[in-house]
Formats: sequence, structure tokens, C-alpha cells
Amino acid sequence: MSSASSSSSSSSISSQLDLTTDRLVLRPWTADEATAVVAGDRRPGWAEDFPAEGDGVVAGLFGEFPAWLGAYGHRLVVERDSGSVVGSIGLFWPPNDGTLEIGYGIVPSRRGRGYAPEATRALAEFALTAPDVHTVFANVELANPASVRVLEKAGFERCGADDSAEGVARFRFMR
Repeated sequence: MSSASSSSSSSSISSQLDLTTDRLVLRPWTADEATAVVAGDRRPGWAEDFPAEGDGVVAGLFGEFPAWLGAYGHRLVVERDSGSVVGSIGLFWPPNDGTLEIGYGIVPSRRGRGYAPEATRALAEFALTAPDVHTVFANVELANPASVRVLEKAGFERCGADDSAEGVARFRFMR
């Protein structure tokens, strides 16, 4: 179960948007972090294999989609024990007819620890607190069984028919 929390050691507005789970903190990206990822600059506090390719793609799109940096947008996934950034997760804001798409990625060095389902469930639950949002969904390539398993473990259900021509399955998380 996740909860929005304020950090007592920080008075910044962004810390008020942090989502804390048992092992993770999901916190908004800063503009400086996005710039560093796009530029290929390393920052202290990042896992040795962060950012992954997908993180660079998302960071490069923040200028085009500034709402992704808002309360219901994209976040960095931080291990609570180490304080290291180990991935990113995000909602593709704004919603469309009450639905929001979610995307996620954990760096290879931290996979297999259950971080992706933990983060995905926390952000999906948070997304459902947004006005007029009733469903969070993800489209997953069937050739990526690990990602399918993440969604299943996070409590998403497969919905609709698989698009076998595209090899994609749709999953949803609802109120």
C-alpha cells in the first residue's frame, strides 16, 4: 500500500508529492535530472546502470509534454535503503476518457527484487485519486513476459482480446 508523504527533512513541494512504499520512494523528476539524463551526464545517487534507454526517451519528451512533470506524471524510483535511483515510472498525463497509461522500468542491476510491481501498484493506486480517473492501463508486448508478470503481480488484469498481429496485450487497474 502506498501513501503520499511529506519528508520531514525537506520542505520542498516535490517531497510532498513523494509516494513511499515498503522499499521505495517514487519522487518527481527535477528539471536538472532530466537535463542530465538527456545529456548523458552521471549524477551521484544513481545506480551504476541508471539511466536505461527508456529513461532517456522519457526525459527527452518532458519539454513536449510538461504535464508529465506534474503531480500525476513521471517519477524516479529510489531504493529507500540505499537512496539510489534505480528506475523510473510514469503516468502519461492527461487522462483520456478517464483512463491513464502507465509505463515503468527498473535498471538491470535491480531487477528480480519485486521493485517494478511494487512501484507500479503504488503509482496506479495514486492515479486513481485524480479527478475523473477510473482506469490505469498498460499495453505490453507478449514477447516481454517479465513485463506481463510485473502487471499481474501489481494487481492489473488482462482485458480485451490480445492483438496477435501486434503481439500486444492490454492490462488495466481499476477502482
